[in-house]
Amino acid sequence: MAQKTAQKAPITGALNDSDRDITGKTLQGTLVDLIDLHLVAKQAHWNVVGKFFRDVHLQLDELVSTARGFADDVAERCAAIGVSPDGTAAKVAESSNVPKFELGWRSDRDVIEAVVNSLAAVIHPLRIRIGETDKTDLVTQDLLIGIAQELEKSHWMWQAQLAAD
Repeated sequence: MAQKTAQKAPITGALNDSDRDITGKTLQGTLVDLIDLHLVAKQAHWNVVGKFFRDVHLQLDELVSTARGFADDVAERCAAIGVSPDGTAAKVAESSNVPKFELGWRSDRDVIEAVVNSLAAVIHPLRIRIGETDKTDLVTQDLLIGIAQELEKSHWMWQAQLAAD
């Protein structure tokens, strides 16, 4: 069997090696969380039942679209700085911060609670990553701040549904 030789990275960015490594890790962590958030929201979308089914079902579609779009933005930022993004199922399963979503039919209230918890599990490390990119890459930090802004808005809107009870 032939031995692989070291391959020069085909994509280089403006960051030095240390800043690229730190920034790449923050982006990779964010990527897997966003992919898993999108998958959890889609699973919930297919399995929600209850009095507020339609509203929750449609709101879940919005969350899926948001998470997917942000995941693509994050993966493309990885590539732009010379880091190959890993969005494989194995990587997501191994390193996501998103809590497991139990299988089967779930009441609208249970789904809302699960989404609130999932969003919190994505937002908390995202805020830490924003701080980690303060000295390494302000462009990435700006991207992460924008993502945090939208996810925190979504988190508030999901929580508001629980407050009415």
